[in-house]
Amino acid sequence: MADALELEVATPERQLVREEVTEVQLPGKDGYLGVLPGHAPLLSQLGIGYLTYVAAGRRKYLSVHSGFVEVLPDHVRVLADAAERAEEIDVERARRAAQRAQEELLNPNLGVDPAAAMAALMRAETRLGAAEKKTA
Repeated sequence: MADALELEVATPERQLVREEVTEVQLPGKDGYLGVLPGHAPLLSQLGIGYLTYVAAGRRKYLSVHSGFVEVLPDHVRVLADAAERAEEIDVERARRAAQRAQEELLNPNLGVDPAAAMAALMRAETRLGAAEKKTA
């Protein structure tokens, strides 16, 4: 069994990560998955949340939003609908998005689908959380 695996994270717009890592944690549709080298193969839907990984002894954070993940014993491939590195997140924009989503949830007269508003709130809070963790 190897002591590392290759991590690839891509969106339709770009590739964010292609690194050798020692561990990956990512949001599956029904909860978080932890992946170490030698993991059993699997294919899963990606949820909304933080993707964290350890490369060269440092933990790094991404905000990921839906898509798919493929896990092989020596490779993790994430195809996300949207993803951002923690250091790239515009915190003020994320705060405005969270505020807007909260207002949409609290005011049904705006005519916004509550499920869409809840998903927008989760995305904004995930982006804010990832941005805060970059300094942790």
